[in-house]
Amino acid sequence: MNPKLQFGNDVATRHERFETDSYGGIYIVGDVHGSRKILERLLTELDLADDDLVVFVGDLVRKGPDSPGVIDLVREDPRLVSVRGNNEQKIVRGDKDPDWLRDGDREYFESLPVAISFDNVLVVHGGIDPQRSLADHTVEELLTMRSPHGDGYDGPFWYDDYDGPYRVFFGHTVHDHPVEREHAVGLDTGCVYGGTLTAYDYRNDEFRTVEAKTHQERANSKIVDPA
Repeated sequence: MNPKLQFGNDVATRHERFETDSYGGIYIVGDVHGSRKILERLLTELDLADDDLVVFVGDLVRKGPDSPGVIDLVREDPRLVSVRGNNEQKIVRGDKDPDWLRDGDREYFESLPVAISFDNVLVVHGGIDPQRSLADHTVEELLTMRSPHGDGYDGPFWYDDYDGPYRVFFGHTVHDHPVEREHAVGLDTGCVYGGTLTAYDYRNDEFRTVEAKTHQERANSKIVDPA
């Protein structure tokens, strides 16, 4: 039996639920960060059928070379959906106003759900605090969760002590390879930092990756070895 998701009011209105019987393949994809060409390579590798579903963990934009191209690719294909990442949130709040931003882009980011669920799966950008109920989390916390009882990239990370009941797929924290735990799957593998762009094939329980390019340098101290 799937655990019932109970969100606080602000998150509940920004949650989207999918029924898996309606789809063939289901894929969850890590942070793209404006890397349209790399995303196109991954989608070619996945060879999507008409009834497949691709769920992005957010941070579609910023840092890479073609944020508008990524937006258009995701918006124009009904098989592609995304939660909101903290980089979209910065634009929604007005903290960032990039020169590539077009009319309608900010409204699109604001329309993105903060959480997507199906079966016993929860997709959020950052993660959840294992010491608190899901209903106690704010929108901002779901977007930025990393080390709620630690110190940023020094950890410990939220997933170190998380034991369900939901299986949470997330991005936000950069890892040198995917996090694969019973109840937590981390998919930000540094696409924009010269790592890989990673998808998780939900039906076949396997990772699919494509090599990426370095568009920004990143300190090794901010790339986590999940082992």
